[in-house]
Amino acid sequence: MDSLAIGTQFSPPLPRLVGNGVVVRPEDKELTSPSGLCDPLCSVDEACSCDIEDKYNPRTVLLKALAVFAAAATMTLAINQSWVAANQDLAMALLFGIGYAGIIFEESLAFNKSGVGLLMAVSLWVVRSIGASSTEIAVSELTRASAEVSEIVFFLLGAMTIVEIIDAHQGFKLVTDNITTRKPRTLLWVVGFVTFLLSSILDNMTTTIVMVSLLRKLVPPSEYRKILGAVVVIAANAGGAWTPIGDVTTTMLWIHGQISTLPTMKGLIVPSAVSLAVPLALMSMTSEVNGKGQVSPNVLASEQMAPRGKLVLSLGIGALIFVPVFKALTGLPPYMGMLLGLGVLWIITDAIHYSESDRQKLKVPQALSRIDTQGALFFLGILLSVSSLEAAGILQELANYLDAHIPSVELIASAIGLVSAIIDNVPLVAATMGMYDLSSMPQDSEFWQLVAYCAGTGGSMLVIGSAAGVAYMGMEKVDFFWYLRKVSGFAFAGFAAGIAAYLAVSHLHISLPSTIAKHPFLPGL
Repeated sequence: MDSLAIGTQFSPPLPRLVGNGVVVRPEDKELTSPSGLCDPLCSVDEACSCDIEDKYNPRTVLLKALAVFAAAATMTLAINQSWVAANQDLAMALLFGIGYAGIIFEESLAFNKSGVGLLMAVSLWVVRSIGASSTEIAVSELTRASAEVSEIVFFLLGAMTIVEIIDAHQGFKLVTDNITTRKPRTLLWVVGFVTFLLSSILDNMTTTIVMVSLLRKLVPPSEYRKILGAVVVIAANAGGAWTPIGDVTTTMLWIHGQISTLPTMKGLIVPSAVSLAVPLALMSMTSEVNGKGQVSPNVLASEQMAPRGKLVLSLGIGALIFVPVFKALTGLPPYMGMLLGLGVLWIITDAIHYSESDRQKLKVPQALSRIDTQGALFFLGILLSVSSLEAAGILQELANYLDAHIPSVELIASAIGLVSAIIDNVPLVAATMGMYDLSSMPQDSEFWQLVAYCAGTGGSMLVIGSAAGVAYMGMEKVDFFWYLRKVSGFAFAGFAAGIAAYLAVSHLHISLPSTIAKHPFLPGL
């Protein structure tokens, strides 16, 4: 796991999560510990034999057998087209429930969630084609859904590639070099707000990997370092919630028109900052933070940035920030702006590393081989699955039920945030988008902004509630119950304080200065 630290002469690619939360890099080789036992850091493509033996569990095999039997039984029912046509909603609900259970219990069943998501998506659309009044209608619905989903997938692929290129050039060293304090309480706040700002541009998982890798060089293994890692998770989720490009769920809402750039940033910056500041203030009073800080040698000072690393960092960050501006200037979807930035960075890195055969890993083709394609396919499967429920009208029925039984949109959005601590926020937000259209909930309404905030920050309450938490769990080997005891209460306090801050600020009706509001480019943001 020490290979994850930010370092070496040229930065290695960002690590990826594989089974059981272990974080590895594509080029990592199977390792053995000094004792001769198999190291948990095995290669992605090669399974460690003793690790497989350790993980063998008859109970797991039984669970997998039951899961396969349930899936086979459901597919047998689906073959009966007359039953499916008469009970489309029930069939789709069963399929979605079984598929989502497979995703939630991915570790227990040893089924990859991306494969489960894709299988679930195809199965749901098959049922929808049977239950629709005609196949042509189902195909038309699928075509429209695919166009919407592909925008998000292309956006994510472009963003992940740009981040990989920056990391390969050791660009993030400029950020980490400025963290020089070793005072425990001061370092707590510095790490929190650096992560908060970094996550507003990068995705929260990448930010977590970068910052936790930094902490491993600044602080030796201790309870204090675990607390700092938990701060990174809270700050990464909070920082990603207030900008359209900071979190995948906020990006989804932005791409589909539920929120726009400036109103969202203005409305959510305060509650997002509060959701971080409150846990930081509470953690500052704990014994782990008030104790004497332990200092590691400053190995960061000896590391070198790759050639033209500052140029690549500037271009990469500029490309990410330019996406909302591109949308405002052209009116084209955001993914086009992201692909434009990737294309420019691709040409420039080819030019500056021309004929440098020993630096091929600094170019875009190598970055494309390292991005989390598995994660992108998971999003594809989930979003297509949810779109099938929307096409069948199931989500609208759920929305009507919530409207009838929950008295306010604030409570609905808050409930989404609480559930996101257990269930992945991507399908939750996708389902919410299908439940409420823009005619009932206009763009930039209080509801959509609260959904963006709650879904983004609610995952901090449990370590398994967000991609950032899962990355941290794998890198630092943090136990679920340790996080529950030591961090969840602080994260919940920040989550609730952020909602209160949003409601307080929104009722003040703060508006942009007239000179800014009249700027010709801003209405399209």
